Amino acid sequence: MDKRVASADAAIARIQDGATILLGGFGLCGIPENLIAALRKRGTRNLTLVSNNAGVDDFGIGLLLQSKQVKKMIASYVGENKLFEQLALKKEIEVELNPQGTLAERIRCGGAGIPAFFTPTGYGTLAAEGKEVREFNGRPHILVPALRGDFAFIKAFRGDRWGNLVFRKTARNYNSIMATAADHVIAEVEEIVELGALNPDCVHTPGVFVDAIFQGANYEKRIERRTVRKR
Repeated sequence: MDKRVASADAAIARIQDGATILLGGFGLCGIPENLIAALRKRGTRNLTLVSNNAGVDDFGIGLLLQSKQVKKMIASYVGENKLFEQLALKKEIEVELNPQGTLAERIRCGGAGIPAFFTPTGYGTLAAEGKEVREFNGRPHILVPALRGDFAFIKAFRGDRWGNLVFRKTARNYNSIMATAADHVIAEVEEIVELGALNPDCVHTPGVFVDAIFQGANYEKRIERRTVRKR
């Protein structure tokens, strides 16, 4: 039951070229910084990454784009990354954009064993091309498939050696649903605590969903856009 591994390098040792990886985070909040850095150092290539966004030019997923390790990006919002824009326009990377709520629901369904769902979002747009359409309550809906990964990279605030996780505030974002929707889930945490230190009623992700856990280090926790009130 002890799911601790020594480091991010040890945690990603089994990831092969061509893997599909779910990466938690929203903007730069709650992203698995140590795992991304380890993956870049290892040089694993032809990856399909699933994330709400693509980081920024020099941080987060942007680091993997710099090193040309990403074959395909499945995301919702990619507007903060100029490098991603250049790669997409040159057709050097495959892009699958999803409405944000649709992306979240695809992952949630992947974790719940639901193969597909109908949604009105995207009907009449490019997002509906090639998809089945059915009418519910007088409104057309499109059929969208669920989404799973070979691996998931999760960033949590605290965890124990059994893999129980607690997220901090908005850093919970996509992390909690992605932890249910991959064959092998790796969690990096800011602090590993003793068994019993986490209030069971406050555990966000039970350890049954987690395969490996380690304590990360040197978190930058960058702010994507700093906005302050005028004096």
